[in-house]
Amino acid sequence: MKKLITEFIGTFFLVLTVGLAVLGGGDSVGITAPIAIGVALMVMVYAGGHISGGHYNPAVTLGVLIRGKISLADSIGYWIVQLIASAAAAIVAMFLLGDKVPGDAAAMASTTNGLIAEFLGTFALVFVVLNSATAKGTEGNSFYGLAIGFTVTAMAYALGGYSGGAFNPGVGLGMSVMHMADWADFWVYLVGGLAGGAVAAFVFLTCNKDDK
Repeated sequence: MKKLITEFIGTFFLVLTVGLAVLGGGDSVGITAPIAIGVALMVMVYAGGHISGGHYNPAVTLGVLIRGKISLADSIGYWIVQLIASAAAAIVAMFLLGDKVPGDAAAMASTTNGLIAEFLGTFALVFVVLNSATAKGTEGNSFYGLAIGFTVTAMAYALGGYSGGAFNPGVGLGMSVMHMADWADFWVYLVGGLAGGAVAAFVFLTCNKDDK
């Protein structure tokens, strides 16, 4: 239960930060939002990493499952809690933002570009998570939270313009609830994110054959 509570809290504050930083960020949102989101993820990873692993992302959980550091039963519980927390955070953000919440979101300019962006950004994130937080070669390090948070910040700056920069199906769900993304494009966050996480895990296993 403590792992699920931790996953709920971390995912909730990550998605809440996404909503409040982007929708309430004003003219400087393109500069400040990626930093706020990366920092929020970093501190939540440090806060809960020793309890649940600090996934806060269905794609990360999938990658850790393939890597062999979590059971399928636990993964299912993580996925359910992560999605519930994402929706709950979106509802709270909408309440706090009031009339700043947009109406119907515009469709993604190119779902092909968006899918590529979500795949690449999530691949980078999960690859960093697996190598900095689960590998024997980096065991016991104190930088994993920084590495994970800065990966999200970097990918948001680099790829966010193509897809909105979720790199997390849970964040994609929250963005859809908050009208930051069109519901018709939700599959991009789901497919791109899960595919990126899975491929990152297989690459990790290929590059770390002795890390069982």
